[in-house]
Amino acid sequence: MASFFLMGSFYTYVLYSRKYDKIYIGYSADVDSRLVSHNDQRNRGWTKKYQPWIIAYTETYPKKKQAMKREKQLKSAKGREFIWNEIIPKIK
Repeated sequence: MASFFLMGSFYTYVLYSRKYDKIYIGYSADVDSRLVSHNDQRNRGWTKKYQPWIIAYTETYPKKKQAMKREKQLKSAKGREFIWNEIIPKIK
């Protein structure tokens, strides 16, 4: 029954690069595969130059729209402050 609730879940996630002390905020239906793509040497996006990444934080939502809304909140000044003050110190 627990797997029923996990099906169709979406995630808001924060990646952290210890090497460069950088964060990346995104959303996905599959955080593990997104981490692999962010760490892929063939990656052409912004995250390539700050590899390697680790998953620092995730939140689960039943709907994509909710995960997207939370991603936007975390990308705000207050959201980034929360990440840097509450999440990152726990993994450093």
